[in-house]
Amino acid sequence: MKSCFYCAVFALLLVGCTDNGKHADNLQTGIWRATIDIQGHELPFGLEILKDKSGSYDFVIRNADERLLLDEVSIEGDSLNATLHIFDANIKAKIDGDELRGYFVKNYDPGYKHVFKAHFGQTHRFTAEDNLNPISFAGKYAVTFLSKSDTTTSVGIFEQTGDSVTGTFLTPTGDYRFLQGDIVGDTMHLSAFDGNHAYLFTAYKTSDSTLAGEYLSGKAGHEIWTAIKNDHAKLPAAESLTFLKEGYDKIEFSFPDINGKKISLADEKYKNKVVILQMSGSWCPNCMDETKFLSPWYNENKDRGVEIIGLAYERKDDFTYASERVKKMISKMDIRYDYVIAGTNDKEKAATTLPMLNKVVAFPTTIFIGKDGKVKKIHTGFSGPGTGVYYHQFIQDFNETVNELLLEKSTSMNN
Repeated sequence: MKSCFYCAVFALLLVGCTDNGKHADNLQTGIWRATIDIQGHELPFGLEILKDKSGSYDFVIRNADERLLLDEVSIEGDSLNATLHIFDANIKAKIDGDELRGYFVKNYDPGYKHVFKAHFGQTHRFTAEDNLNPISFAGKYAVTFLSKSDTTTSVGIFEQTGDSVTGTFLTPTGDYRFLQGDIVGDTMHLSAFDGNHAYLFTAYKTSDSTLAGEYLSGKAGHEIWTAIKNDHAKLPAAESLTFLKEGYDKIEFSFPDINGKKISLADEKYKNKVVILQMSGSWCPNCMDETKFLSPWYNENKDRGVEIIGLAYERKDDFTYASERVKKMISKMDIRYDYVIAGTNDKEKAATTLPMLNKVVAFPTTIFIGKDGKVKKIHTGFSGPGTGVYYHQFIQDFNETVNELLLEKSTSMNN
């Protein structure tokens, strides 16, 4: 049964947040089914509410195998306010017995406000009814997304157990992370909510090997998509999309760090070292996934002669706002490498901050610089843990690239 399947995968996480509530006992602990209304459609995700001996609460957002801990939850009377991880966003809701009712808001966008609801004890995603003879959508697909202004080639990978489905889409700029859903009738439904982005996918079969579907995101994002089953589907090489313009072999910049001190690749700290530039932003879930890899990797490898500099492109062209967002990300994710404020998340404007690049296609973009100060490789996008084997392939390629660069001899060109 579907309910038994979901109950079997529930796992408790550590707790430890601040609770300012006067009537916190009104909030039920355990599994909730949460929904956000986007464009008139219900987008579901799993929510777990935990409480420690001191009475403090944590929320855990659940999408397939992902567990996203929210450890800043305050309760006052029958009102709760949950900060959504590193993002400048909140869930604000009223507690009414076994229900929560309120809104998902993005604080940097006054017009961004979606109805949020949650019901205690419900474990299903889209439907509680079992589909005893579900159509199979499992497999690997060559996917095309069509919007009013763009066409994107992607790869879809779906795994199915009974009528329950998990999977993701890989695109040239990143992946759609941990999608989870159900087969309802003849239609596959998938959703994900990562604290900042809300994704809703549907699809039906047009033949044994082809799909047609719809994709909704946020306030107005809407695309249609088609897919052909293809075990050999692949994306363009991630190293072919962003590159140095003719006549350049290095990257130069001078950006302030989170405290306003200027940082440059010419600084003594980076001379004769392999340097990795991470173009990212605290608002970006794919960047969050890459940082979860880079942060412990740096701690284990920094003594080998390698440095990482995070280049933050934030939502507002305001140093104080941007530095506060990055400081929070650094604290939450235990980042011990340098971070600078490079600009805003507008890709065209971001490209002007590094004019030697042909363009900025995606956040994150990872740039590998050798001991001689020259750019050796530029990797666009990121395939995160939700992509399975693709994520492990990225890690292997990343380590091989760094190991090769570390073997190169230093030259006076970087002095």
